[in-house]
Amino acid sequence: MPEQGSAELAELLRDRGLRLTPQRQLVLDAVRQLVHATPEQVHAAVCEVASGVNITTVYRTLELLEELGLVTHVHLSHGAPTYHDAAVVQHVHLVCRNCDTVTELEQSELAPLAERLLTQRGFRMDIGHVALFGLCGSCA
Repeated sequence: MPEQGSAELAELLRDRGLRLTPQRQLVLDAVRQLVHATPEQVHAAVCEVASGVNITTVYRTLELLEELGLVTHVHLSHGAPTYHDAAVVQHVHLVCRNCDTVTELEQSELAPLAERLLTQRGFRMDIGHVALFGLCGSCA
């Protein structure tokens, strides 16, 4: 999906009977700028621009943006989900349990496993929601 600008976001919202608010645009912009971000991190970034936006608005906006297909989330820990731009190619997240560094791995690296799971078990893996935990090269 190509990156959506303000006009495209406004159109997607209008199609659902909603309007583009500054808060919705700020949340989307923050997710894109931060690359991988929890709702709290998005909230902090939005508050740098508009201090009156509360965390509830951020959570609701992230849910709406995900319904619209503009952002997606993955669980990189036991805490809050991490959001990123849905226009970015799906990838696997490698999470270091020691330093919390998150790096990306191309989904093609897991394609053989995904194919094997489909063939042998009928299981369709959602590679965009995969997070592998371990120790990064620096911590190992």
